[in-house]
Amino acid sequence: MKFFIDTANLDQILEAKSFGILDGVTTNPSLMAKEGIKGADNIMAHYRKICEIVDGDVSAEVIATEYKAMIKEGVALSEIAPNIVVKVPMTVDGVKAIRYFTENGIRTNCTLVFSAGQAILAAKAGATYVSPFIGRIDDMNWDGMMLIQQIAEIYAIQQYDTEILAASIRSSKQIVEAAESGADVVTCPLDSIKGLFYHPLTDIGLAKFLADHKKVNG
Repeated sequence: MKFFIDTANLDQILEAKSFGILDGVTTNPSLMAKEGIKGADNIMAHYRKICEIVDGDVSAEVIATEYKAMIKEGVALSEIAPNIVVKVPMTVDGVKAIRYFTENGIRTNCTLVFSAGQAILAAKAGATYVSPFIGRIDDMNWDGMMLIQQIAEIYAIQQYDTEILAASIRSSKQIVEAAESGADVVTCPLDSIKGLFYHPLTDIGLAKFLADHKKVNG
């Protein structure tokens, strides 16, 4: 399973990259706003900076909601760097745009997916990634991981090439569950990735090893 970090913060991206396990980055308008990045030119420049840091895929989201405007914006985003993946919402116009991008060699990430039916449409249109929003599904008292499992089963049966990108991940536990459920990719905040490193028994074991070494070697 590939690890993406879900942020627009360059320092967090650099820290995640330093672990040696980072495969890509996802962003969205909310994350850009959180970093105080405003205006089309500044957003485009920020995407360039991210692409200079990571070699893996960087999802850059269109703001437009109408088909022609999505195409124009998506083409411009794709020209930033070879590793840009155009992030498109799961709407009628979005699916149409995904088909256009697919036919023109532009990779896509279909976002805001909340059902298996939507995931099928995204795959049929040729999306590179489909992004079910696990945390938001759980907020509605549904089971986000069950959706991942359902999509994974359908994709395997139908032999779709689209990768399942588990999004809206809020904990280290959910990263593990996404891996168990068949996600190809997980995108999550830095803290959730860092949480995977820690276990009290690891700390206890390391402390004992170091203490024993000190007794013998001084």
